[in-house]
Amino acid sequence: MTPEHSPERPEHTPGTTPVNGRQKPPGPRRRAREVADVLRARIGSGQLRAGARMPTQAMLAEEFGTERGTVRQALRILQSEGLLAGVSRGSPATVAPDAGRVPDGPAAEPRPTTVALAPRISAAFAAPHVEIDALCLTSISLNLALGEPLRRIHAGRVKPAKVDVRVLLPRRDIPLAFPTPVAGADAAEGEVHRRWLAQRNAQSQVLRHNLLALRGTHGIDVHVTFRALPFTPPVKLYLLNGTEALFAYYTVRRREAEIDHEALQMYDAEGTRVVLFPFAQGAGTRDTTFVEQSQLWFDALWETISSDLEPAP
Repeated sequence: MTPEHSPERPEHTPGTTPVNGRQKPPGPRRRAREVADVLRARIGSGQLRAGARMPTQAMLAEEFGTERGTVRQALRILQSEGLLAGVSRGSPATVAPDAGRVPDGPAAEPRPTTVALAPRISAAFAAPHVEIDALCLTSISLNLALGEPLRRIHAGRVKPAKVDVRVLLPRRDIPLAFPTPVAGADAAEGEVHRRWLAQRNAQSQVLRHNLLALRGTHGIDVHVTFRALPFTPPVKLYLLNGTEALFAYYTVRRREAEIDHEALQMYDAEGTRVVLFPFAQGAGTRDTTFVEQSQLWFDALWETISSDLEPAP
C-alpha cells in the first residue's frame, strides 16, 4: 500500500497548540504531568526498579527537552504518590522500596485512552527490543500515541535496536456491528462502511510508513505486520513488551454524523475516549495473570482465524 497522510496523524507534541504555524509549548504544570506519566510507567513496568537511584534532574531535563524545574515538579508528583523518595535540588531521588508492589490490584488508575496510552508507549520505547501488539478498530489511538516516542528517536534521546509491531483490525468485507446506521438503510450502510474502511486503511498506511522510516533514518530493525479479523472487536487491547496490557471496552453510542453532506444517525464508538484499564506483570497475581492470558489470546487470534489485511478494492 502507498503511504498516505491522514488528518489523524500527530503533528505536534501532546499538549501543544499550533499558533500561526508554530507550536506553542505546554504550560509547566501540564508538561510536568506528562514527564511524571512517562516515569510512572517506567516504574510500573519495572524499568526503574524499587530502590534504584533515578537519573539526575539534569539528565531527565535533557531527555525530555524541558527545564530542571519542570522535572523537579514531575518528581514531586511521583513523590506525593509514594513512588519516589528523596526529591530535592541535590542528589538524585530514589524509587520507593514498595513502588513496584501493588498486591492483587491494578497497576495504575484507569484513564482515557488519549491520556493513558501515550506515556505507556513512550515508556515501552526505552527498551532495546520494543514489542507492541494491538487489537483495535482503526489504529487511530496507536498512531497518536506513537508521536512522542518517534520524536524522541528523531531527537536522539532513545534508540531501540529493534521494533516489532503487530496489529489486528476487522476485515474489509464483513458487516460491522459498529459503526452502522441506526435505520439500517442499505445505501447509508454502504457509505458508513466505506468511510470506516478508508479510515482503517489510511491509519494503517501512516503507521507502517512512520515506523518503517526508522530503518533508513536511524538503522533500527523495524517490522510492522497487520492481520484481519472476521468480526468487529467489542474491546481494544494493547500489549507492550510482553509485560503490560492495556484493555478497554468499546462503548457504543448513538450519534449524528455527516456523510456526503447529509446528517445520519448511527451507532459508533470513539476509541480515543474509552477508558483503558492497565495491568502489569509484577503488580500482583491478578495483573500478571491478565497480562499472560491476554498475550495468549492475542497470539491465538493472530495464528488461527485472522487473515492477511487487504486494502480497499
